[in-house]
Amino acid sequence: MAKNDKGVIGNEIDQVGNVLTKTEMYIEDNRKLLMIIIGVIVLIVGGYLGYKKLYIAPMEDEAHQEMYMAEQYFAKDSFNLALNGDAQYPGFLSIIDQYGSTKAGNLSNYYAGICYLNIRQYEKALEYLNNFSNDDNLLYPVSQGAMGDANMELGKTEEALSYYKKAADEKPNEFTSPIYMMKAGFALEKLNKWEEALAIYERLEKEYNRTSEGRKIEKYITRAKIKLNKQ
Repeated sequence: MAKNDKGVIGNEIDQVGNVLTKTEMYIEDNRKLLMIIIGVIVLIVGGYLGYKKLYIAPMEDEAHQEMYMAEQYFAKDSFNLALNGDAQYPGFLSIIDQYGSTKAGNLSNYYAGICYLNIRQYEKALEYLNNFSNDDNLLYPVSQGAMGDANMELGKTEEALSYYKKAADEKPNEFTSPIYMMKAGFALEKLNKWEEALAIYERLEKEYNRTSEGRKIEKYITRAKIKLNKQ
């Protein structure tokens, strides 16, 4: 029995040895190709890291410095100056053109979208807000809610409702979610979907009762119930 066990083990060792020999032969036969592949990988990785460190990082710093005055104009509600800049400082549109690949350039899309929303150029607002990519817990819902506002102003209530729901639910928090739940409720009222509006209002009351919206939601719940009773 012991001999049989040793024979099996010996066969397994021989098989492993054969596999290793074949692998070694493959490596030997393809040494040049493998070295080229490894070299290309090293060049790609090294080039990417160098690109980020030597090109993107300095550009990022420069972009943030350039957008400082545009942010100041934005804070003062000087939206045209924030967008277009003045004789000395660039606006968000220029920063997007020059530094679009940077985080500052991406953030400028958000600022530009909000600026256009405030000056009632709603299609432009949607264009730039759609170009803004972010998963921040506050900026993301605000950008989605702003697209809801732009669609609502354009008379696209269904589209607005979709954005309001995203703004309320995808990054839930007590600062923005109640605001966009209310707006979603108003959009549903406009669509004459009172049952859905009531459901949102009651959920708001349950989940965010300590917020400003939660404290005044009872009248909207009552209004929705009255509308439903009349139908």
